[in-house]
Amino acid sequence: MVWAVWEVWECRSKLKNFSQRLIVLWTKYKNMISLFVASILLLVVLVVLVVSIYNGLVTLRNRTQEAWADIDVQLKRRYDLIPNLIETVKGYAAHEKGVFEKVTEARANAMQAGDPKAKAEAENMLTGALKSLFAVSENYPDLKASTNFLELQRDLRDTEDKIQAARRFYNGNVRDLNTKIETFLSNVIASSFNFKQMEFFELNETEQREAPSVKF
Repeated sequence: MVWAVWEVWECRSKLKNFSQRLIVLWTKYKNMISLFVASILLLVVLVVLVVSIYNGLVTLRNRTQEAWADIDVQLKRRYDLIPNLIETVKGYAAHEKGVFEKVTEARANAMQAGDPKAKAEAENMLTGALKSLFAVSENYPDLKASTNFLELQRDLRDTEDKIQAARRFYNGNVRDLNTKIETFLSNVIASSFNFKQMEFFELNETEQREAPSVKF
């Protein structure tokens, strides 16, 4: 019995000594431990912030690229309509060779243009050429009355509306992406991971681009 009591007492003494040593160590190193814990917490916050900004940039870039793909789809639809339009007008005004060549060349240049700025310039040139083509129709009443010509005109006007809608959506995403890239702390992350600003796609206003309505 005495031996058991002695064992308990000895254990209590050891625990007390251990606790005292812990208190001494804490007192001695508490500033260092606090600094270490604070550093870990700060590191975690920074990692979360960097990941959040990076993911936001990726989302904006992907959304902008998808918006450009939508524009490309509508532009290709426009390019596909133009040869049919030329052939229809040729059937009534075959001698307007210069106008046809101008439209064909402008279409080829627009199809070959790459970046948004070059694409916009080529598209605006194509729009001017198409306006000349539609102006020719004013001199040919039978052409203006052609069902095929009127359908092509409606299709082009519908395509122009879709291009303008896609352009506004694309430019909105470009604005958001470029603003994000310019803003601190996003600019540091963007530079580190090679995020680049994207160009706006600037076209003439809808009323300047749309196919003119043929009046009888």
